Amino acid sequence: MIPVTKPYLPDRNKLDKYIDGIYQREWLTNNGPLVQELTHRLEGYLGVKNLLLVGNGTLALQVAYRALGISGVCDREITEAITTPFSFVATTSSLKWEGIEPRFVDIDRKSWCLDPLAIEQAITDRTKGIVPVHVFGNACDVDSIDEIANKHNLPVIYDAAHAFGVIYQGKSLLTYGDAATLSFHATKLFHSIEGGGVIFRRKEDFDKAKEIINFGISSSGNIERTGINAKMSEFQAAMGLSVLDDIDLILEKRREIWEAYHFVLRDCYVTQVPSLGEVQNYSYFPVVLNSEKEVEIVVKRLHEKGVMARRYFFPPLNSLPYVDDTSNVSNAADISRRIICLPVYHGLSKDMVADIAKIVRRDMV
Repeated sequence: MIPVTKPYLPDRNKLDKYIDGIYQREWLTNNGPLVQELTHRLEGYLGVKNLLLVGNGTLALQVAYRALGISGVCDREITEAITTPFSFVATTSSLKWEGIEPRFVDIDRKSWCLDPLAIEQAITDRTKGIVPVHVFGNACDVDSIDEIANKHNLPVIYDAAHAFGVIYQGKSLLTYGDAATLSFHATKLFHSIEGGGVIFRRKEDFDKAKEIINFGISSSGNIERTGINAKMSEFQAAMGLSVLDDIDLILEKRREIWEAYHFVLRDCYVTQVPSLGEVQNYSYFPVVLNSEKEVEIVVKRLHEKGVMARRYFFPPLNSLPYVDDTSNVSNAADISRRIICLPVYHGLSKDMVADIAKIVRRDMV
């Protein structure tokens, strides 16, 4: 079977060296040496500051909401955040978990990211923040979103789970917004088995979040605020450091896979229009077909051949049973019905890629 993605597993001897250090120190969690090392190395590699590592990518979103003051858990009035219906479920579920009602607006038909015009039209006195997604690592219109946020005094938390290593306008895409969150789940380009991170624009927000992830305990040992346990462990950091050692190799392999798909399918598929000035990370190969019927035929044929393509992202999040939203999101609804993501992972051979692409091409009706 060929899955849609597969975790990258580094050389065992390399991982064991990091783990040996854990056994020697007997320091397993609570901002251990490997978590500190991974933080420092990731800040350098990504070109960011104020990076806080956490237990997973969903916690990263929730901690960012709390640190930036948009959580609605304790509010008597309805708290809303404007977000996208075209994303993984965690973007919405993290909002709901924090007592924030998602207010969905439509996506741009070319970039598949939030349409800035739709954002501004949806702002009300209940709006406490904007949560856009860099879908498949494609940069949102960050300048327009920043302008809207400044005009209405709203924090922007980017769900950047797909955007590891993406460069936009000459700097890390993760530097935009009041916060940008990352997922280091095992299936991601860079992973620590489970894990995540938040990059904050301001040091004071970083310091607040650092207390939040440690039960609300301050550096002086006093309990200053409501907190949770969202810390990354030393074993997660060991895997992260091992994967980071090989990140250039991983990126190059994904680029080769992406280009191999494109070579076979270049004249018969539609995908995102990359944002101008972006250097992408080739994490995904999404394909938009002509109709939902065509998607069903292609997916069925691929599954018969043992290829597990996925319908990312289907259905749109505004259709989830626990949200109450009747917004018109026709672009997101249309694209979600016609999209599939083809397998991309380090161990996928060029021959496999060619075979998959040929099946997709042959079964397009």
